[in-house]
Amino acid sequence: MLAGAVSASLLGGTPALAGTPPEPAVPELRLPSPPGGEDVRVLVFHGSAGEEPPTVEAGIEAIEKIGRSGPAAQRFTITATADPSVFTSEKLGRYNAVVFLTGGGDVLDPAQEAGLESYMEAGGGFLGVHDAARAEPYSEWYSGLVGARPAADSPSTAQRATVETGDRRNPATKGLPAEWKRPDKWLNWQENPSGSVHTVARVREKSYDPGEGAMGWDHPVSWCRDYDGGRSFYTGMGGTADSFQEADFRTHLRGALLWTTRLARADCKATITSNYAAERVTSPNQPGQSDQIGEPHGLVTADDGRIFYIGRGGGDAEAPVVTDWENPEIGKGQGTVHVYDPATKKVQLVGSLTVFGNKGGGDELVKVEEGLLGIALDPDFADNGWMYLHWTPHSQLDRDEHMAERRVSRFTVDPGTGKLDESSEKVLLKWPVQVHSCCHAGGGMAFDSERNLYIATGDNNSSRFSDGYSGNNPEPAFKGVSFADARRTAGNTNNLNGKILRIHPEDDGTYTLPEGNLFTGKETDEGGGKTRGEIYVMGVRNPARISIDPATDVLYAGWVGPDAGEPSTTWGPAKYDTFARITKAGNQGWPYCMGNKQPYRDRNLPDPDKPLDWYDCDNLKNESPNNDGLVNIPPAQPNNIWYSPQGGGPDYPRDENGVPSYKLDEQELRLPWLKGGGQATMNGPVYRFDADVASKDKWPAYWDGKWFVGDFYDSEQPRHAVVMPDGDEPGALPVHAESLRKIIPIGEDGIRNLMDWKFAPDGSLYVLDYGRGFFTSDHKSALWHVTYKGGKATPAAGDVVGKSAKGASR
Repeated sequence: MLAGAVSASLLGGTPALAGTPPEPAVPELRLPSPPGGEDVRVLVFHGSAGEEPPTVEAGIEAIEKIGRSGPAAQRFTITATADPSVFTSEKLGRYNAVVFLTGGGDVLDPAQEAGLESYMEAGGGFLGVHDAARAEPYSEWYSGLVGARPAADSPSTAQRATVETGDRRNPATKGLPAEWKRPDKWLNWQENPSGSVHTVARVREKSYDPGEGAMGWDHPVSWCRDYDGGRSFYTGMGGTADSFQEADFRTHLRGALLWTTRLARADCKATITSNYAAERVTSPNQPGQSDQIGEPHGLVTADDGRIFYIGRGGGDAEAPVVTDWENPEIGKGQGTVHVYDPATKKVQLVGSLTVFGNKGGGDELVKVEEGLLGIALDPDFADNGWMYLHWTPHSQLDRDEHMAERRVSRFTVDPGTGKLDESSEKVLLKWPVQVHSCCHAGGGMAFDSERNLYIATGDNNSSRFSDGYSGNNPEPAFKGVSFADARRTAGNTNNLNGKILRIHPEDDGTYTLPEGNLFTGKETDEGGGKTRGEIYVMGVRNPARISIDPATDVLYAGWVGPDAGEPSTTWGPAKYDTFARITKAGNQGWPYCMGNKQPYRDRNLPDPDKPLDWYDCDNLKNESPNNDGLVNIPPAQPNNIWYSPQGGGPDYPRDENGVPSYKLDEQELRLPWLKGGGQATMNGPVYRFDADVASKDKWPAYWDGKWFVGDFYDSEQPRHAVVMPDGDEPGALPVHAESLRKIIPIGEDGIRNLMDWKFAPDGSLYVLDYGRGFFTSDHKSALWHVTYKGGKATPAAGDVVGKSAKGASR
């Protein structure tokens, strides 16, 4: 049973003076804790400083019906009153929850407000509906209780809109559609409460007219929080009498009442930013060394909680860089592998590999994205110590042809010393890459539950020579090797670049091909050509990070787009950085199509500056003179998330042939929570909550099933957790997005340049910050640890009434 004392000052009394009789003791306020039914009581207060809102009668009737329905252990009785004298400790102590159906203005005098405060301190429950946010306008405490105040320029008429129910576990939203379409009066807020409250639902502003007080994509409409000892739930819905006749809205109110009355538990702390702590766990390197960290380029978590992370190969800013192709040392760098042990909070250098990747080569001989690119641990790493590295060895550099070799190798980490044994290398897979002109190496790797290894490779194509549009210029070449035509690589069925490969490593250091890849390696068509059976996904540009959902084995990937700042009616879309949920083998479109199958214009010899026909995304042909694969290639699949400098999900009207207009004034932004600029996707994990993991740092169940998408930059680019719709429809848009920008700190002293992020087995998050330069490491390069400190769901398990607590969110 919850209990608490009410102070005399809260009730409006004054301290006793010398010589005066002491005031009588304040009675202890105790809240009922019966097993449901008639002894669970809810007070519905509808007092108003002015005319009573027309929603009151409908609200009272709805709450009465809610209390009489459902399992017996979740029923309750209500008392409805407009008399504020009920707000005393003796009277409020009879009720499990208080509902405000009030209008605006002062509805309580100071003593009555003090009674409500003491009730909450004793563990009471509060539910505010719509205009309740206008009550007690001069009370700072009440402002905190409701969470936000309506803005003066809120729309005054009811409009049909889409509500995104982002919390799929809270009893107030878990039974509702993820995209809930309904009419209501939608309030704007003086200040956005996100981060100080736990938002369970948002209203999608693009689905109605929010007026001049528009909040933007993050427009909370229902939220909750543990407040001043009790539980507070507020919904901005319920602004019309008809709302209370809706079955779904009653479901929403019912869930809110289950929590506020202590008939159910709920986590109302999960998105309150003060409940998270971000700690930098690596120190800056010693001068001239990489004792803590190399040039950050990827991390992976071991089952024992250790974090392994790699450095691509760029040395510190003082390291010499050789860019002369006549010099055998050109581009030589040291790719590093470090491990952080959270048990000891110490970093160890596991090993290093001599790579081609310390600048050198590339455009203007000053940059290159090759080096140590990816890391994965064998599923049995704890027993066999096998580590897979995706890298470009310097020893295989051909300085005459400006070619290098990319490979995926297996190494063994010695269990005694913790060091990488270079002599243990088993080369699983290797292929040629041009290094005459930068860039796009990709690098991410991941295992699925079937022990298949996924390997992300960039298109090995120059960013130049196409004005930032499709990388399909066949003309630039060095000694016969094209370096500006991604149809040679990403669009080529016989080339391993610009792909996500899938192989099954064998114990002897070889690999086999799993069923279900895009090709078998034996296909031909009337134009001749070949395929590679390792290809699972083709048509990706620069996929630095991929992840596998551990619960479903679904592949998630992100890749960086080209450089055009605006769309072109001649050449096609602006740069789109892209994320995709990939449930089966396919072609994601580059360099033919991007976004939701938006085509580029073809070009070819003899004059690549002359635009040809638009590509047909559903009937693609690779007619490049640099293609040695199939001519008829798989159709482009739509992608789930794409963004440009103008914003998220750009789309355009299409003509009779399906070609978008590509006119900015006709653009529709389908994902308004996104914005680009200087942009570089960094795909993240799908979080899976494990109730059996005993960890004080694990992120709560709210995030379960959410896909983390981010960007290297921290200005206006994405750092969000998104909810995808059920099913595996290709190109389905997210139904909800939650900003992580206050939880994963941004800015000069935060995680400004996000390079990789993974959840550890204990449910906490590790993040790599690249640093503040390029092709190097600096004093800001770091591994960070982001932990949750909010505690368990409320009310406490022993305080939950009846059987409704069984199976509730933990």
